[in-house]
Amino acid sequence: MMHQRAASHSEATIQYTAQGTGYPIVILPSLGRGPADYDELAGLLALRGFKVLRPVPRGLHDAASRAASGKLTLHDYARDVAAVIRREGDPDAVIAGHALGNFIARTTAADFPALVRGVALLAGSAGKAPEGQDSIPADVLESVYESGNPSLPDEERLLHLRKAFFAPGNDPSAWLTGWYPELKAVQTAAWRATPIDDYFAAGSAPLLDLQAAQDTVAPRRFSHVLKQALGDRVTVEVIDNAGHALIPEQPEAVARVLGDWVRKLIGDGAA
Repeated sequence: MMHQRAASHSEATIQYTAQGTGYPIVILPSLGRGPADYDELAGLLALRGFKVLRPVPRGLHDAASRAASGKLTLHDYARDVAAVIRREGDPDAVIAGHALGNFIARTTAADFPALVRGVALLAGSAGKAPEGQDSIPADVLESVYESGNPSLPDEERLLHLRKAFFAPGNDPSAWLTGWYPELKAVQTAAWRATPIDDYFAAGSAPLLDLQAAQDTVAPRRFSHVLKQALGDRVTVEVIDNAGHALIPEQPEAVARVLGDWVRKLIGDGAA
């Protein structure tokens, strides 16, 4: 059963969905998208004995946050996540951030280490690339932004979705909807306003780097960056037949790998 709840701090009230019982996993969505993308994943994790928390990103339905977009940073989003964890009353939680959400998850771990048991990057870029190499090719980055451009014909947007988000042979049509351009603008401004070294290391939290084998946005040629920088804190897992979207492509595999890693992290061997 899903419950709609709210968590407040000095600057905002954050709406979120709680589903299931057990150790809490917070899921943070991709750039310009909302928590509905994780309906199936949340249900699968709840069946595995976890409590899944899905905050509504600040700026999705909040005009005041959109108006303040030039002032927000990822630290503001981290405060929102921390408020949700505190509202639930659990000592800590694992935060799973999809794509851009992984930057917010890592910022939360850096800013509120006592609240974060671990961080999972779901098709998440490390945020850094080897010197002299672009972390995201310009044509792929263009497709990231044009995928959610409502002024383009669906046929053109499907081409962008295939290029940036979905592995060959996977159907991208579900992502023709669910885009929030104003939220994307708010989040992009916050991301650019936050120095990467503020969150790159995710404090001292253990990390699951869950990579998609056919990801063009966080490509496998950079798959070593986080592990090389942070060492044994990082566990790398790869899911095949998935691109940057990952979750709608392979929800069962994501639930299995993420759930198993969390069980190991909290010292619970239950299936």
